[in-house]
Amino acid sequence: GLVRGVLRRGGHLLENVLVGGLGHQFIFVADRLVRIDCAAAADLAAELGRHGPFEVPAAEVGEVLGTLARIPGARQFLVTAIAHVPASQPLGVLALLLPVAATAPVAATLQFDYDGMAVMQGDDQVLVTVGEAVHRRDFAAEQKIAEQVLAAGVRTNALGKYECDRAQVPTLTATLCAAGLRVLAQGKRLRTFKASSGNVRSTLDWLELDGAVQFDGHAANFPELLRRKVTPEGFVELGDGTFGLLPDHWLRRIEALRLLGGVVEGDTVRLANSQALLLDAMLASREGDEFAVDKKFAQLRARLHAFRSVAPTQEPAQFRGELRPYQRQGLGWLGFLRDFGLGGCLADDMGLGKTVQVLAHLASEHAASETGKRRRGARPTLLVAPRSVLPNWLAEAARFAPQLRVLDFSQPDRWQTTPPKQLATFDLVLTTYATVRLDAVKFVEHELRFHYAILDESQAAKNADSQTSKATRLLRAEHRLALTGTPVENHLGELWSLFEFLNPGMLGRLPAFRSLFAGDMTNAAMAQHRDSVQRALRPVLLRRTKAQVLTDLPEKIEQTLWCELEPEQRRRYDELRGHYRDKLLAGGKELGNDQRFFVLEALLRLRQAACHEGLLDPTKRQQPSAKLDVLMPRLEQLAAEGHQSLVFSQFTSFLDLVEPELVQRGIAYERLDGQTRDRAARVDRFQSDPKCAVFLISLKAGGFGLNLTAADYVFVLDPWWNPAAEMQAIDRAHRIGQKRTVHAYRLVCRGTVEERVLELQGQKKALCEAILGNERSLLQDMTRGDLELLLG
Repeated sequence: GLVRGVLRRGGHLLENVLVGGLGHQFIFVADRLVRIDCAAAADLAAELGRHGPFEVPAAEVGEVLGTLARIPGARQFLVTAIAHVPASQPLGVLALLLPVAATAPVAATLQFDYDGMAVMQGDDQVLVTVGEAVHRRDFAAEQKIAEQVLAAGVRTNALGKYECDRAQVPTLTATLCAAGLRVLAQGKRLRTFKASSGNVRSTLDWLELDGAVQFDGHAANFPELLRRKVTPEGFVELGDGTFGLLPDHWLRRIEALRLLGGVVEGDTVRLANSQALLLDAMLASREGDEFAVDKKFAQLRARLHAFRSVAPTQEPAQFRGELRPYQRQGLGWLGFLRDFGLGGCLADDMGLGKTVQVLAHLASEHAASETGKRRRGARPTLLVAPRSVLPNWLAEAARFAPQLRVLDFSQPDRWQTTPPKQLATFDLVLTTYATVRLDAVKFVEHELRFHYAILDESQAAKNADSQTSKATRLLRAEHRLALTGTPVENHLGELWSLFEFLNPGMLGRLPAFRSLFAGDMTNAAMAQHRDSVQRALRPVLLRRTKAQVLTDLPEKIEQTLWCELEPEQRRRYDELRGHYRDKLLAGGKELGNDQRFFVLEALLRLRQAACHEGLLDPTKRQQPSAKLDVLMPRLEQLAAEGHQSLVFSQFTSFLDLVEPELVQRGIAYERLDGQTRDRAARVDRFQSDPKCAVFLISLKAGGFGLNLTAADYVFVLDPWWNPAAEMQAIDRAHRIGQKRTVHAYRLVCRGTVEERVLELQGQKKALCEAILGNERSLLQDMTRGDLELLLG
């Protein structure tokens, strides 16, 4: 190739001109001196002026043109050369730099790729060389690409740089890739989603899922997607070093598979059989999906899709009683759980008749087995409850379902009087949480399998690491139920423990579940999960409030009675508080593990001091007490007016101080605490004797399992962190059968640790309401769509 220099001036082509020695700024044209400006090409012009044209080997033409093209202003002095190079079509490349801060904008740069060589937007280089090939840039095409980028959502900032919002990245990427552009993130190519396919197989122990997601030019199987990190924008690193862009529904699937503890085994992901409904909901058909299922899973899916809603069920003819409409809805829900092989939690408010609903269901099961409609073999139902509740179950079963053969299997000599083989002769076997901790292993050793395993007041097994919780999970049963008015008391980790009993494996592994959901529901980071958790639990957690279903129940009025410490009481309380504050905050360091018990001691002592100094020092039992000064006149007046009152306290020692006050005033009373053995007789006396004006009850022993509708006044002497325990206590009186307005009072000493307790109660209440959704519609509104959202 021949490289020569010419000067074009207007319409004239000047060759072989004499280049002057004035810094290459002037040349002679004929007899005239003309000023020129060669700019960055002055050296080249001088070389051509001195030596004229020079030849370049054909193999080096591309390299020479590429070098010349990098000289600023090359577009002006390479006119002839450019004209002989055909224009090339560029590939637009948008490079994204994701910031560390989630809220910061994403910086972007636009590049144009010519056969593997990238040129930044704004670079005036006119020719691009790649090896021996020479490409002329197509500036018109580049301008069109820039317009596409802006139209897709990229914007220019105040500095004229490209940027976009982080939330726009997935949509923006899909739009540009569909238009033929390429997108990079952190220097790696982004591949768009094309399709996904897989298979679901049901085995005896597992559900096996295999398949792959197809990206543009690359495929990743399901185990690979689980192993690799997924960014918030949906980028997953692929085996070839690029990123795959997952659509929203696959982001949710990956998160769900991880949450549920999907086990990678070769090219498959294994899930527990209890997660079948969730898997079906997860794999709901989306554009680009193609999943094949085996016969067993197809049958389950057919049943699921045939489901429309839960219908109320009439109580069986053998049931001696008439259920209310909402209780018949509950009975229908229990049948729905049985048909779908799901465990469920009946979490109705205190006093709505959970016991009666379950007895009606067991009576229905018994009648069906007698007629051969449902074969259950010789398997009894095992019901686990606090010891204080067993008498209520015995009485209610005898009253409403006398055809059921009931056994109290909580006595010390139970295994001697009722050998394992004889358990099958009973329909309902009652035991306690303390007893089942001892018996769970024996049940396994004797290969005992129950028709139903039911936990009443199931919050007793809320701690996943406790021996009680572990023992209940050892029980073998065809069906499982939990009854509680407080399924969530402190944190969502309690839900995991509950549902690990009801549907083992449904919520995956505890650490994964805790990392996503555990914590205080008032925390802003948890807010995004509230709706999804509530909707996910809807099919298997039935919660009705009294306000929803008992329109005929009298009003419940709650009030805080503020108590003012006397000056001497205040002085001693402040001294105690100062002592603990100085001890705890000395040095300004974080509390170590060895100080945790000291913290608990401080809180306990301050709470006791707010109640009565006699709880700390028996020699001060005769000292005045702000709470007794508020309580006793009210109890005396209510007794005189013919009202009956419940008085609850966390501290039995406080009840010890109330008793002599009642005796002094001639007020008849009963008492129930952890030492009480004849519970039923005490309850019967209070319920049947209008002259028994007061029932003293320790909150732990009497917070559940009691029907005390004779009382229409309730006093809680000392608030505790968990409002659910207090609500259970108050609802001993505010329940079915109550005809009068119930007045509930909390006695709180102002300016003490008890005020902080009230604040914490508000947080716990937010947790319960957020999960249980007290304002949600009733059960008949649940549809198949809700079921498909089962933990999805």
